[in-house]
Amino acid sequence: MNRFGERFTISTFGESHGKAIGCLMDGVPAGLPIDESFIQSELDRRRPGQNEFATARKEADKVEILSGTFEGLSTGTPIMMVIYNTDQKSGDYSNVKDIFRPGHADFTYMHKYGLRDYRGGGRSSARETAARVAGGAVAKLMLRSLGITFQSGISAIHGIEALSLDFTYPPNSPIYALDPNVEEAQKAAILEAKNAHDSVGGVATVKISGLPIGLGEGLYYKLDAVLAEAMMGINAVKAVEIGEGIHSTQLLASQNNDPISPKGFKTNHAGGILGGMSNGDDVLIRVHFKPTPSIFIDQESINTANESVHVSLKGRHDPCVAVRGSVVAESMAALVIADMLLLNMGRTMSGVEGYYRK
Repeated sequence: MNRFGERFTISTFGESHGKAIGCLMDGVPAGLPIDESFIQSELDRRRPGQNEFATARKEADKVEILSGTFEGLSTGTPIMMVIYNTDQKSGDYSNVKDIFRPGHADFTYMHKYGLRDYRGGGRSSARETAARVAGGAVAKLMLRSLGITFQSGISAIHGIEALSLDFTYPPNSPIYALDPNVEEAQKAAILEAKNAHDSVGGVATVKISGLPIGLGEGLYYKLDAVLAEAMMGINAVKAVEIGEGIHSTQLLASQNNDPISPKGFKTNHAGGILGGMSNGDDVLIRVHFKPTPSIFIDQESINTANESVHVSLKGRHDPCVAVRGSVVAESMAALVIADMLLLNMGRTMSGVEGYYRK
């Protein structure tokens, strides 16, 4: 499946070392101002090769809109966006043509399809996520007119946890750190692993503000369930938490419940979601990324003939995929919320009448 969403949908295409990657969006309401400079600025946040904490692959990630707009507005028809690959070094992968790289999708792709694109993982590469960021930017354009905002950053690197979360700080940090007090220690952990030809994992935190109450379906399309699905669909993500997350299992109900006053909730242990629906508070999501599996240390594996081999990788890889992954997580959250808003519009007769009885 390459399609995500019900009413506000995105289908992505392309491979890491193919000619291009991109997306096709459907369900974008007509009349939305399409700010191409904003879409590009979102891609620039995720763009590789910007500093020593990211892969050295140099991609401009310039987006081109091929359809679905006219005179700066969405037309209500499918919007197609393409990003051309310009800095592939496919030769870096010739030595793994017949070898399964540990920690990668090579093994499962080969068994599922009977073939695989070994050049950077092909479709399974995190390069594909640039298309999701482009789609998420369109979702944000729709949502910001309703006062809904998204922020994200890195709350942990290799077990070094943020002591506080300052969502205004990440734009000033090369690793999008949320806590300037631990930023240097987090950066040092990344570089130490990089210099040892290894990698580290990390945690991104996403905050969604300004949501109306009631987004999300009661049972089989819950807001937290779909957000978790969206995050788990990002490369290298191994766990997702909403609000207190796993910490809630260590609390009493009297500690975990959020008291309600006439002015709203006094705490936000729920992370902005109750019964699968938004409760009006900020939605807080913690997204856990494993260490980048591409490392330059000799590893045991097998080849396509099921023979034991040792593999030594080449190429250019992120020493901590969580850093740029935080931007992707934020974009996926925007796609979910845009979809939920459109789904919610017909849930009451007043909503239906409000549209058709003008």
